[in-house]
Amino acid sequence: MTAAVTLSIAGFSYSQFDARELERKAQVVADKATCRAVNSAIVAYVGINGNDPKAITDLNGYLDGDISSYRVVRGRAAGPGCA
Repeated sequence: MTAAVTLSIAGFSYSQFDARELERKAQVVADKATCRAVNSAIVAYVGINGNDPKAITDLNGYLDGDISSYRVVRGRAAGPGCA
């Protein structure tokens, strides 16, 4: 009886699982840069250019992803997830 109930629940749960939707959501998250990645790009920029980037667009080419929601403030990233 327990096995039948477990299999029934597992079957129902799997039927509610939308792999395409989860993949789409994961891709949206993966396409967004993290604060840590933006700070790493700033460090790389400073190492190559010798000065802080003046705008977030200066970091184009230093990392992949959408960085439009970030700013550079006193040489550090400011935006989602930044302390």
